[in-house]
Amino acid sequence: MREGNQSLVTEFILLGFSNLHEFQVILFMLFLVVYLITLIGNSLLVLVSTVDPSLQSPMYFFLRSLSLMDIGYTTVIIPKMLTNLLSKDKSISFGGCAAQMFLAFFFGPSECWILTTMAYDRQAAICDPLRYSLIMNRRFCLQLSLASWLAGIPVATVKTTLMFTLTFCGPNVINHFFCDSPPVLDLVCTDTFAVEIYSVTATVMVLMLPFGVIVVSYIRILVTILKMSSAEGRRKAFSTCSSHLVVVSLFFGAAGSTYFRVKASYSPETKKLLSLSYSVFTPMLNPLIYSLRNQEVKGALKRILGRKISSQDL
Repeated sequence: MREGNQSLVTEFILLGFSNLHEFQVILFMLFLVVYLITLIGNSLLVLVSTVDPSLQSPMYFFLRSLSLMDIGYTTVIIPKMLTNLLSKDKSISFGGCAAQMFLAFFFGPSECWILTTMAYDRQAAICDPLRYSLIMNRRFCLQLSLASWLAGIPVATVKTTLMFTLTFCGPNVINHFFCDSPPVLDLVCTDTFAVEIYSVTATVMVLMLPFGVIVVSYIRILVTILKMSSAEGRRKAFSTCSSHLVVVSLFFGAAGSTYFRVKASYSPETKKLLSLSYSVFTPMLNPLIYSLRNQEVKGALKRILGRKISSQDL
């Protein structure tokens, strides 16, 4: 037998939610609705924040990037999951699994850093309002957004290369709904110490470092808000951060719980639920959170719908 993992394992089986075989159609409908809401909600948020003149601030510029990342992240994961729920053939090729892992680790870190950028934007707006337009100028915003998009490339490249140059000699059943790192690593039959060390290091760089920057930003924001003499000013300042805080808590909480435990005590079903929360449900909730709690977005939606109705009446 030739050496190399492709001569040993040529495809994987994504077990997904096969243990809930009597609920496959119900799960398919649920995740299909979630995916459609994610696509429609994030696409609508991108459209509204692009065409409405009142939503051209840096905050909405970064929000557009977040929405595009959410669309990409869910598209990497959910369509294959939907197919597997209704199909007896739950296989994914060796290359397909590697591609799915690469894209997941591209969008994941990018989303971490765009959320960090949004925290920095709120810090600049609240802590240094007089210089805000100078600090968050168009060129700097473009640089921050581009850096966030590019942040996932080295992580995805190194992670996927390390993982798929290991030896997989069977079984080839991945007890997960997509090719995520921890369940794939469970199938490796050679020493995984180097990959696990890199996984912990990457998790610190991808999750803890951005989260640390977010915490520092919000400490500065909190100190500034507490120094405000006006209760109305404090309320308005906090309201501009509340949606972002909710999204950060959902995303970093579930992702951190998953990737800081590479081969740890969580059961496979618990890991699936944690993965669902940050990779499937959070991208659906993001546009809802930012729209329902944001008067500017709701106002922009009403103006766009009003213009659309008026044009049809003409």
